[in-house]
Parts: sequence; C-alpha cells; structure tokens
Amino acid sequence: VSAFASVAGPVCVLRTNKDVSSVKWHRKGDYFVTVSPKAAAAAVLIHQLSKANSQRPFSKVKGGEAQTAAFHPKLPFLFVATPQHIRVYHLVKQQLVKKLLTGCRWVSTIDVHPTGDHVLVGSLDRRVVWFDLDLSSTPYKTLKYHDRAVRSASYHRRYPLMASASDDGSVHVFHSTVYSDLMRNPLVVPVKILRAHKVTEGTRLGALGCAWHPSQPWVFTCGADGRIWLFQDI
Repeated sequence: VSAFASVAGPVCVLRTNKDVSSVKWHRKGDYFVTVSPKAAAAAVLIHQLSKANSQRPFSKVKGGEAQTAAFHPKLPFLFVATPQHIRVYHLVKQQLVKKLLTGCRWVSTIDVHPTGDHVLVGSLDRRVVWFDLDLSSTPYKTLKYHDRAVRSASYHRRYPLMASASDDGSVHVFHSTVYSDLMRNPLVVPVKILRAHKVTEGTRLGALGCAWHPSQPWVFTCGADGRIWLFQDI
C-alpha cells in the first residue's frame, strides 16, 4: 500500500497468477473481491485494503469456473457466479447458503440490490435475469431486450433505476421499483435505450460496462470503441 496514495500513484498493486476478470467493492469500502477464472483454487480472493491482506474464502469453487462475484450490502454473504449458477456463501460460517438457478448458458455479470433482497444477472446469451431472494431460487423475471451478449448489468444505489450494457452497442435503462410490502412484486419498466457505443469490427464487441453515479441519476458507460460516456438526468 502506497504511503503517498493521496498525492500520486496507486493505493495498492495486486499481482495474480492469472488474468482478473472481475473486481467488486464491498459497500463499506475496505474490502473488495477479485475473480480470476483460470486461477483454480485462487480464483476468488477477498482483499482488505486497510490491512493490505488477501485471503481465499474457500478452497475450491464448485460448479465450474468462477466468472464474477459480489458482496451482500448488509450481511456477510458472498455471491459467486459460475457459468450457469449463482452460489451464495456465508463468509463467517464458511458454508453454502443458497444456490440460484439462472437458466442462462453463460453468466457474465451480477449485481446485488442495495436492499440485499434482489440480484441482477446478465448473460452471454442476451438475457438479463432478476432474482427475488425472498421468493425463489429461480428467476422472478427474465428480460430479453438485447440483440447480443450482455456484458454488464447494475442497480442504482439510490434511485429505482437499473441498466444493462450489451455487445449490440446499446445500454438499456429500466425503472425498477422494489416495494417494502413483501406481497407486492418488483416493478420493472423499460425507460430508454442509449445508443452508446459502436460495435468494433473483428471482435464484434460493443458496450462493455455500465456504472451508476452513487447519488445522481447519471450512468457511465464504456465500450470496445475506447470511449467512456456519461449520460445525465436519465
């Protein structure tokens, strides 16, 4: 960890044996999780910034190579995505809590709602899948609005918004309301399609990522065309 990180240079540098495909922060900001699908037992690592420490939460990922991972915002749970399933682990008890059946061929991205009760999954077979963890281990809703692989999907941390980015070059924005009344199902309504990025020739890749501003209804997008865009007041 750099003592001069506030002035110049990176806060920390991690060296891994294999390529890292995913990095996700914990809500409190001290922990983050990295995923290296080809790293076998070290595929999923949890890092604590304040202590400059890394650890393996479990010895082996079941169900195939880990693709991405995300923390629960309130509980000591870690969501680990393999190509077709999402496994939820209790980090303190070191045990499997739940297994989510996505119905997807290849999961590419996951995000956990700020309430911790809902999970958003994107896949390479063009699907965006919504799980209500209080309802079932199977999808509550499956959205098929993209023409090509979904690379990123995320909830806004403050507003009832979510977005998905795809290799078709577009980013789809949805109004997504979650009710405190458990008898009412979440409401998902398409709002806008952002033609954000050009599809590159050869690789045929488009929009690779989308991320919400933490306090404003703004969304950042990045693409294989080498551009990063900020869309305001969605």
